[in-house]
Amino acid sequence: MRVRDLPLSQPVVDHFAERGVRELYPPQRAAVEAGVCEGADVVAAVPTASGKTFIAQIALLTADGPGLYVCPLRALAREKYETFAALPGVDVGISTGDFDATGEALAGNDVVVATSEKVDSAIRNGASWVDELACVVVDEVHLLGAKRRGPTLEVTLATLRRRNPELQTVALSATVDNPDAIADWLDAELVESEWRPVELRTGVAVGGEVAFDDGTSLSVDVDSIADGADGEGDEGGDAGEVGDAGDANDPTEVTAALVADAVADGGQCLAFVRSRREAVDLAERLADDGLAAELGVEDAAAAAAEEATDVDGTLTGRQLADCLRAGVAFHHAGLRSGHRGVVESAFRERDVACICATPTLAAGINVPARRVVVRDQRRYGEGGMSWIPTLEVHQMCGRAGRPGLDPHGEAVLVADADTRDEVHERYVEGEPEAVESQLADPAALRTHVLAAVATGFAATESEILDVFEGTFYARETGAGGLADAVAVAVDDLVAAGMVARETGGVEDYRLVATAVGETTSKQYVRPETGERIVAGLRAAADVSDATTLTAFEVICDTPDMQDTYLGNAERADVYQFARTNAAHLTTDMTEPDDFEGWLESVKTARILDEWIGGATVEELVERYRIGPGDLDSRVERAEWLLSAAEALGETIGVRVPAVSRARSRL
Repeated sequence: MRVRDLPLSQPVVDHFAERGVRELYPPQRAAVEAGVCEGADVVAAVPTASGKTFIAQIALLTADGPGLYVCPLRALAREKYETFAALPGVDVGISTGDFDATGEALAGNDVVVATSEKVDSAIRNGASWVDELACVVVDEVHLLGAKRRGPTLEVTLATLRRRNPELQTVALSATVDNPDAIADWLDAELVESEWRPVELRTGVAVGGEVAFDDGTSLSVDVDSIADGADGEGDEGGDAGEVGDAGDANDPTEVTAALVADAVADGGQCLAFVRSRREAVDLAERLADDGLAAELGVEDAAAAAAEEATDVDGTLTGRQLADCLRAGVAFHHAGLRSGHRGVVESAFRERDVACICATPTLAAGINVPARRVVVRDQRRYGEGGMSWIPTLEVHQMCGRAGRPGLDPHGEAVLVADADTRDEVHERYVEGEPEAVESQLADPAALRTHVLAAVATGFAATESEILDVFEGTFYARETGAGGLADAVAVAVDDLVAAGMVARETGGVEDYRLVATAVGETTSKQYVRPETGERIVAGLRAAADVSDATTLTAFEVICDTPDMQDTYLGNAERADVYQFARTNAAHLTTDMTEPDDFEGWLESVKTARILDEWIGGATVEELVERYRIGPGDLDSRVERAEWLLSAAEALGETIGVRVPAVSRARSRL
């Protein structure tokens, strides 16, 4: 099947032809045959690089009205926006922020690209443009199973479909074990395929020997790589692994040998590790191997390094620039968006031989490589060291193989003699975990129950269940499974002052959002955050000399502000800071049930207060051992939460000038 055979305009057909897209891949052809160009609901579970974006494009281009493309990450939203905006004759809008707005400016666009959180918040704030949609495409639909993001995606999609029964829904995923369940939920045609434009072989490396699942093998010279190492130990090895740098059995040296082998053959690599620090350590280790010269990109690598230097002068930025000059980069959530953009662009332009990354890089960003090396398959969690989910590892492995550039893609999992069999069974032969709804999580349910009441979608528990009837959870477990949980959520919201019961008899009552509950929902903060901010504002009003530190402590001690790591070495300093500034804090040091968590919030508040006081990114990153990207995200969240605090203060009639001062200076 050819692109020109599809119901597309000639300029669009020419656009694809100019990019070499003339023939449809088998999964794309299957989607067309399933009716994706005719308004049919489709779930496409197909591998990375097999044409999911094209399926989305033809669905939106042939829809009988405006379309919405929902994706999980802002960086991915920007990438997809640029892809859609390049289509001739298509007006495209993008929205990823401003959680207290309807986004009405998006009305009139042919396609809107947005995160699920933005769509959810627009609905809560009365957006009318969502009712005009003819097609919604959901990328990375397996994230229904994510604890934080999943319930929002699930409820948002269910709400869109309930408000517009004629809405075409197209869901995409590369790694999902139960696509049939998702297709059943959406009453959609399932397109499932393992076809890839570039063959992928996956293997396990022990020492320098790799055994692939297609029966082939590979030997790399770890000894020569290890002999060139500086002998400093790397703490990034997996549990149960042995060997120091310079040891041919050390996982870092095996990784280095696998990277060097691919680069020597003209390929690029992605090397995944479990933590930010280890991504930096591995990149600095690989920088010793002269990969820029091996790939022949010294000048381009130097130019990328200069771009990174221009972003800021932090230690992280300097480390990244040094690595880039050697043809290597690292990538993690602690980097500023500018740094991540430099790395991703340089890699796509083949100016970087290898990116050392945490698993976040595998979440949809388009950076394919000839070889993917997964050095770490276990990481620390609440229960200690545990195996990384198979779905996550498959996401990493799926980045291997660049269409038109590589004869095949290779994914290599680094193990040792003791873990070889389990790694092979779990990740090479194993299937990704089934997607399960997270909507029944109490915190998530409270948030969405409040939204249902505050928007007027539901006024009784029975009506709330009707709202959730179209969710994945209800389809999988039955609406009855939610009844008890909804009752508990309503009780919690009433106790928190977010919802009130207006009684008309013994068993006759209606649920209404209180003024605080309505503002909390519209400001897109969790009920727990709204409750804490209200209590904090009232306490701050009684503080004789409330400062911007007071305002920051109120918003930082909420579940919507990301935690800031508190190391043992700085605990005493933050404790002393809290004691010294006790008169400016709304929480007495004897009150918190989670004292460590409160100290973390004090640390975050302190950082933000010093930021508006004139401290530079470089100073704060060095002083508090945070990533520059962490500072950016905390500042962005503080702007959002201070805006919510101002709105809540107006709602309850409590004015704390320090809140407005803090917000104006961010």
